[in-house]
Amino acid sequence: MKLSCLQENLARGLGVVGRAVASRSTLPITQNVMLSSDQGMLRLSATNLEIAITTWIGAMIEEEGAITVPHRLVTDLVNSLPSDRVDLDLRGPDPDDPNAGGSVLHISCGRSRTHINGASADDFPPIPQVDSGFATNIDPSVLRQGIGLVAFSAASDESRPVLTGVELKLEESSLVMAAADGFRLAVYTGQLSEPVAEALKVIVPARTMQEIQRLASEQSAPVQVTLSPEKGQVLFKLEHVEVVSQLLQGNFPNYDQLIPERYETRAVMELDDLKRATQSAAVFARDGSNIVRLEMMPQESGEGGQLKVSARSEEVGDNLDELDIDQLDGEDAKIAFNVRYLMDIVNVLGRGKVALEVTNSSSPGVFRPADSDGYVHVVMPMYVQW
Repeated sequence: MKLSCLQENLARGLGVVGRAVASRSTLPITQNVMLSSDQGMLRLSATNLEIAITTWIGAMIEEEGAITVPHRLVTDLVNSLPSDRVDLDLRGPDPDDPNAGGSVLHISCGRSRTHINGASADDFPPIPQVDSGFATNIDPSVLRQGIGLVAFSAASDESRPVLTGVELKLEESSLVMAAADGFRLAVYTGQLSEPVAEALKVIVPARTMQEIQRLASEQSAPVQVTLSPEKGQVLFKLEHVEVVSQLLQGNFPNYDQLIPERYETRAVMELDDLKRATQSAAVFARDGSNIVRLEMMPQESGEGGQLKVSARSEEVGDNLDELDIDQLDGEDAKIAFNVRYLMDIVNVLGRGKVALEVTNSSSPGVFRPADSDGYVHVVMPMYVQW
């Protein structure tokens, strides 16, 4: 293999595939990145056997070939090189003998010369090919928004693997994403750019979905998604990037029955005010069993109401914030949440107004954007003495 490319393009490509490189593995070669020539471009591939990421960058190919090299090593090196042309040459240990075989990658950039011992591309795990299955195109803005609003709610505990994923459901013209960890549930509903021929639902690892959100951050063209439940795989095709991931096997909880159908109290307030009050309460909640108390009370005039956000620690002290409620339907209400869950939801909602629906202090609280029906977030309460 002999080729040339730009340093910034090579650094970008290594950064793209780096998230699929195994940090620890019983198979050491999965800590490598595979460099190979492919149809006049340089292809970079990495896999940890659960997710595989491939990207292509422009290059001048003189000789075809492939090699795998330690990802961290080559990334640190390329990032340290000047912004100039990088020459990659796969030869033997002696750079002056072009006929010497071997697996040493010679990297030249400016006046820098580096030799990296690689491993044969034949020993690299094959990148899965998802060439058949159910395919559709999804608007990247819909995909980014949905992932951002639900993926953080997936469980990190592997004891129930199905909860570490995001359920992706395609039906007619709608896309539904849901994630839950046993203490909270997030459900997002978006619109597909074109109706699907048949309904389908799969569970994609939350880590994969977060990688798609990152990779599609600046994309405007539709993302092509190919689902192959028979193979247990999903393929996301982005601009110059392909991501293949294993699907999670199992049944996702029937979350429709977990969303309360009614409420006794509904409060609509400015999200920025709630976010600021939650941040203040978090300072004390961290030392007080992570509890934040919310109390809603109507105004005597009958218009709007007041929300008290408080937290206390026996050793440190306490904090109380009073917020205006723009619209309050129902009677007084009290509910307490884990501060981490409350912080997560107020941070992902962005700006605008948020609606909090409460039945009683021992029933789940429901958060929704006040101006949209496309998202609902259910949080289990904490039981406290009032």
